[in-house]
Parts: sequence; C-alpha cells; structure tokens
Amino acid sequence: MSSATVFALIVFVIAYILMFTIQKLRPMISVAAAILFVIVGSLGIFPEFRYSVIDALSEIDWNVLMMISGTMGTVYLFIDSRMPMQLSDFIIARVSSVKWMVLALSLFAGLISAFVDNVATVLMIAPVALAICKRLDISPVPAIICISVSSNLQGAATLVGDTTSILLAKAAGLDFMDFFVTQGKPGMFFVTECGALASALIVLWMFRKENTMITLDDRTYVEDYVPTVLLVLTIMTLILASFIPYKDNAAPGQFYKPDISNGLICLFYFLIGVSREIFMHKNMSLPLRAIREIDYYTLSLLAGLFVVIGGIRRAGVIDLIGSTLAGLSGDGSRASVFLVYTVIVWVSVLLSAFIDNIPYTATMLPVVAVLARELSAAGGMTVNPNLLYFGLLVGATLGGNLTPIGASANITAIGILRREGYEVSSGTFMKYGVPFTLAAVITGYILIWLIWS
Repeated sequence: MSSATVFALIVFVIAYILMFTIQKLRPMISVAAAILFVIVGSLGIFPEFRYSVIDALSEIDWNVLMMISGTMGTVYLFIDSRMPMQLSDFIIARVSSVKWMVLALSLFAGLISAFVDNVATVLMIAPVALAICKRLDISPVPAIICISVSSNLQGAATLVGDTTSILLAKAAGLDFMDFFVTQGKPGMFFVTECGALASALIVLWMFRKENTMITLDDRTYVEDYVPTVLLVLTIMTLILASFIPYKDNAAPGQFYKPDISNGLICLFYFLIGVSREIFMHKNMSLPLRAIREIDYYTLSLLAGLFVVIGGIRRAGVIDLIGSTLAGLSGDGSRASVFLVYTVIVWVSVLLSAFIDNIPYTATMLPVVAVLARELSAAGGMTVNPNLLYFGLLVGATLGGNLTPIGASANITAIGILRREGYEVSSGTFMKYGVPFTLAAVITGYILIWLIWS
C-alpha cells in the first residue's frame, strides 16, 4: 500500500467520522477534506498522487448538482401553487392511517425512481409527504426517510433507473429488456421488486403502531396548474431522455446525449416557470424566493463529497479494494463461488454506504468479469457472469441506504428536512435505513444465487 493510499484512507475516514458526529458542519467538513486532497495533490507531496483543481472540478457530477438546483426551483413553484396540499387531500381520502400513507408514498417513489433519477424522485415526492404530515401535525422525518431509501432501492430495477445499472448493462452486454428477462431467467427487475416487497413489510412493521386515523376536514383548491404541468413535463422528459445513451454507452455512430442532459432538462423547466412569473405576471418576488429556497447546503455537501471520492480513487483506494477481492477466486468449487459471491455483495453494501457507488461499480465491473472467468477455469462449476454482476449491482445500489451520506438521494432528503427545521442524526436515519436495506439486500442476495448459480 503506497503512502498516498494510506494518506487518502486516513483523510477519508476522519472526514466521514466527523460528518457522522457533527451533522450541522457536514458541508464544511466535506469541502475542507476536498480542499486538502487538492492541496496535497497539487503540491506533489506524494509523487504517485496528482490531483489539481481542474481534476477536482472534473470529478464533480455537475449533472446531479444542476438537476437538484432546477428541480428544487420547480418544486418550490409547485409547492407555492398548493398542489402538494391537494395531492395530500387525494391520498388522505384513500388511506386509513399514517402507516398506510407512509407505505403508499414509499411505493410510489420507488415506482417513479425505476425510470427517473433518485434525487429528482425525492424532490418531487417529499413535498407531498410534508403537506400530509403538516396537516396531521406529525413529524415528517420517518416518511421522508422511507421515501428516500425506497427511491434508492428501485434504481436497480431497470437499465435506466440508475447510473450503476447503465454501467453494468454495458459491461455485461445487456439491453433494456434483459433487466426483465435474460437467458430465459428473471432479471434484476423481478429481484428488485421482491426486495421492495420485503422492505415494504419492514415499513409496515416499523410503523405498526402508527394507526392514527387520517381524516379530511376541508379540501385545498388550486388555481394555477402551470407549475404542476412543468413538474410533470420534467418527469416525462427525464423518462424519455433516459432511453438515449450517454457517449460512453453508445454504439459507434449512435446518437448520444450530453453528460449534463438531465441537469439541463430540470433547469430548462425551472427557467420556464421563472420567466412566466417575471414576464407574464410581472412578479419578481416568487422567482427570487424560489432561487433562495434552493438547498445550497446540500449542493456544497455533495460537491465536496464528489471531490473526496475522486481523490481516494486517484490515490488507489478503490483499486486496492478490487485487487483484494480478486485474490478470493479460489478453486472454482460451489463453496468457493458462494464465498466470492457473498463477499462481493456484502463488501459492496458496506463500501457503498460511504463511497459513491458509481466509481466503485466502474472499478469493480472488470474485476467481476475476471473473477467469473477464473472461477470457471478452475475446474469446478461453470460460473455465469450474471451471478456476480447482479450481486455487485444489488450491493452497490442498496448499500447507500445504510447511512445518511451514502447516496445523493439521502443527502437531498436530509437537506429538505433540515430546511423544515428537522435536524436528522445519523442514528435516526439508520434506524430506518438499516432494516430497510438488510431486508432488500438479503432478499436479492438469496434470489440471485438461486436463479443464477
């Protein structure tokens, strides 16, 4: 292990411990750690570790930051129109208790996030949950945490549900329908839905005492439906754009979309809403409020984390993880294959609770391909690469639900709650995130082994 790798690990561990223990200072801690990586990398203190300001800026996922900014702006216009209150009326009229309300919103968020980015899903569904909880005078924390972790879960259901799914599809040669049925066997969609069913049972159990009856005294009336139309158009355009590949996933000569396409879509519809208020209604106050309401706390936290993760990747930490797993190939027996499969799933769960799953997945996919070949060549059982590919996807996609900083959607959800005056500790988040994750991962872990071993 090089000195640069040791340095990166130490900074990474200290930064995450501080972010876990001092919630209010998370953005400052992540930005400070990012600056430290850039200073050390720019000065060449470790010859094998170079990390300039330009390198750091390239590690930031501008698509995610633009998408959060644009969607938050449109969602503020949506909230100001009182449509979330009307939607809450609709839901309250059809569910009997708080328990079923939380379950319904979680499942709905999961359905949308199978086709739309998880962060955008949280931004669109959370206002409805907030409106309902305000009417019932209860804390929105549990409901919004469940919405967040549910949206992360469903990212593995389809090829377009999450970046990790896109990366895996390219490595494994899968198309959109292969996520439903491939080689005559159930694909990731059905595995994920079984995980969703198991996690739904966990939600019901955790909220088993929340039997407060929901009643509706009066109904909300909405006069301006344009913000709702803009939000729906945002969702529909994101879904349509998800079927167009990015450059790295496009076939030769195939049309591809820019890396910041989702962010541009979200900003475009927000700008339409702002322009309408300014030029048609001669109203400057609402657009200014919408811009102020964008969660810059969450944006700075995410930007810092992107740079930190890029730093540990360039310092060789993720490569070290991959090479360590590659040493487990064994003799190819069924027991050996099961051991490798188990380690891939659960190490991925653990690491993606702290490391962004996109660079981790990108690093591990070629490692998994080599492992499958080595295990098959060892003379034991023939290993279908999909066994390890799908195990990696389950672990890397769902592991982020273990912690409040393990996935961008979780960070966004915590930011929404913070703006409403609710400071969510790591322990509170994990109270819901850990059982939800374990139920979904264990279900997927067993099913994938039974189907593909």
